[in-house]
Amino acid sequence: MESEPPGLDLLVAELDERLRAVDAALAAHYPGERPGRQPVHTVYVPADRFHPGLVPEYGRTARRATEEHEERLLALLGGDGDLLARVRAKLGREPVEDLRIDLEDGYGTRPDDEEDRDARAAAGALAAAVAAGTAAPFTGLRFKGLEAPTRHRGVRTLVLFLERLLEDGPLPEGFVLTLPKVTAVEQVEALVHAASRLEPALGLADGALRFELQVETPQSVLGPDGTALVARMVHAAGGRCTGLHYGTYDYSAACGIAAAHQSLEHPVADHAKAVMQAAAAGTGVRLSDGSTNVLPVGGPEEVAAAWATHLRLVRRSLERGYYQGWDLHPAQLPTRFAATFAFYREALPAAAERLRAYVGRQESGVLDEPATARALADVLLRGLDCSALSSDEVGAATRLDAPTLAALAHRTHRGEG
Repeated sequence: MESEPPGLDLLVAELDERLRAVDAALAAHYPGERPGRQPVHTVYVPADRFHPGLVPEYGRTARRATEEHEERLLALLGGDGDLLARVRAKLGREPVEDLRIDLEDGYGTRPDDEEDRDARAAAGALAAAVAAGTAAPFTGLRFKGLEAPTRHRGVRTLVLFLERLLEDGPLPEGFVLTLPKVTAVEQVEALVHAASRLEPALGLADGALRFELQVETPQSVLGPDGTALVARMVHAAGGRCTGLHYGTYDYSAACGIAAAHQSLEHPVADHAKAVMQAAAAGTGVRLSDGSTNVLPVGGPEEVAAAWATHLRLVRRSLERGYYQGWDLHPAQLPTRFAATFAFYREALPAAAERLRAYVGRQESGVLDEPATARALADVLLRGLDCSALSSDEVGAATRLDAPTLAALAHRTHRGEG
């Protein structure tokens, strides 16, 4: 190595000093991707309908829909019987990856004593499901938001739910709160304050209460000063924010979109989700698309049409880097997993070949950079997480083990699971 130019060390030291604060801020604000599994969907269930056996019940309902309309579903899957078999197995083993007990819009406004009762009962049912092994791997609560008209009711429900849930054991692993209709950074700061007050009162560790923000209002995307408030919200959460969830219908309606044209693929939705994506990048905060209200119910043709729409929308979200979405009905589960499994299985051959070339520095037709290798590894890990891919087939295709893939995907560095 040639000797360094005169004065280089001094110049670099001066730059280190000038940029020290910037370096520290960058590391604090952008710790990198959150390691661990991200669920492929969140299933919303009104609190008064939740019971300890709901997840296996949803699986049975989804399998019945698959069996009843098997020919139509198989046709939508291009005749791929292996894919359908994988979906059936998933529905039998793990039909719901993430479940949100809903005491907001899906539950509605009810007398206080009724909501008190339902909040406690749902918390007891969740504790029973966890104890029985029938709970989803990830669970949580959506309570009414912190805007003035719903603030007291929402916080009361949150406290009652947590008190009852913790009577029967610890906070379930993967439990998260959902804050809807966020309109101001100060509401996020208020939830951080509430969480920090509740944790010691409930015997929880500092930072145990984490939350996701629902982007359902234009105010959360664009503030009165023209800035992207959703970015400020992420950083105002003090590391407690785990996700940004797009709210299809509230957001579209607030933008003046007629009901017939409100959807996940409307331009206003794409704009909001692009801003959310940029705001979350590098922060460890994950993204979730919203829902479609076109449900697979009714006659065979109606079910098939709704399934076709759901398959297309799920695939569209995945291609745009939204690896999670909402499901509102058990008959949406077959197409959620079918679209998701197909996406990851189709990605495997090319991703494996490119990763082998990258790791081995082999000559190939594609020159990949570290950022692309990270994305290639991440897509395979996501396929493994949801059971679209098996460890054997990924290992055989890539000649890499899971820890190596995790390192390539940067899932093993800063941040908590």
